[in-house]
Amino acid sequence: MTTTARRLGPRISEWLMFYVLSIMVALLLSAILVEATGGDWRPVMNALLDGSLRKPGRWGETLGTAAPMLLVALGTIVSGKAGLINIGQEGQLLVGAAFATYFSFLIGGPGPLNVVLLLIFGAIGGALWAGVAALLKFWRNVPEVLSTLLLVTVGGQLVAYGLSQSWILLAPLADRGNRNQVSEQLADNNRLPHLEIFGNQIPLAVVISIVLAVIVGLVLSRTVWGFRLRMLGRNPRAAQRSGVAQTTYGASALMISGAFAGLAGAAMLAGGGFAFGNYQLVPGFSANIGWAGLLVALVAREKALVAIPVAFIFAGLRTGSSFVGATGVESKITEVIQGFLVLALLIPPAVMFLRDRRRARAVATGTV
Repeated sequence: MTTTARRLGPRISEWLMFYVLSIMVALLLSAILVEATGGDWRPVMNALLDGSLRKPGRWGETLGTAAPMLLVALGTIVSGKAGLINIGQEGQLLVGAAFATYFSFLIGGPGPLNVVLLLIFGAIGGALWAGVAALLKFWRNVPEVLSTLLLVTVGGQLVAYGLSQSWILLAPLADRGNRNQVSEQLADNNRLPHLEIFGNQIPLAVVISIVLAVIVGLVLSRTVWGFRLRMLGRNPRAAQRSGVAQTTYGASALMISGAFAGLAGAAMLAGGGFAFGNYQLVPGFSANIGWAGLLVALVAREKALVAIPVAFIFAGLRTGSSFVGATGVESKITEVIQGFLVLALLIPPAVMFLRDRRRARAVATGTV
């Protein structure tokens, strides 16, 4: 065994112990919360498992829900590596879905070609919307954390206006109720195909998102562009002195982040079947997937491959919550459980970081 392996062994064990302990505490707090609200934690946990995994067809739906979360998380990871905080994924996803809807019906064409164009224009829409924040950041020095957040509201209002105008997004009266502001429904041959596995319908978006996660992980860790992006995020001044253009790399990272969110919106539109509008754009279409994807990236600590299982866990809580109501407990309780799990996964690295910094400071001052 090498010296490096001997050093890493105890540290990995310590990390695992921290994580296991934190998750156990989170589950214990969740059980106490369920009991305090008049429920029984055992049926609630069984309902979560039934709704997300055990019942027929449920793990396929969980995978379908995880796909857009993972896509949003990948974009968040790219911008985060550049040191930029993009929290406008909800708006970028919605604008991307609107672009996909508009251009899908405008261009038309054969089914497979239309699906590809739908996904491309969804990514373009999200990139352009994030590009507004990039322009404000690098032209007027407006913090991206502020502009991306505010653009969520603006994007939501613009899409709502589009859904009120028949020349933009609103479906003809014959295709909707008198008061329903929805787009036309995608034709059967303009939808992403589904894979049938053990009775579960799994949209092709699941495969696309996993492949993109592998690609993003490789690009960020094994390419010159990824190295420069990480350099910019860790030390902008040193990166600029090394020839890394902050405006070029920063703006491209922010727009790529928006492109992934827009692609997630397009995949939700074309994948359908997972409470995402039934193959049409509707009010509230984004369904908080943008915020969930942001949390996935945060919990995964900006690691593309780690985001895959994290997205599945978050999706499982979401799909399982529909079964919790049958236990007599409010289904919103799953959001609190999700919050506990997020804290459980974030506390160990924070504790380890503070401890390592304290030790380093003690060594520097000669107190140990």
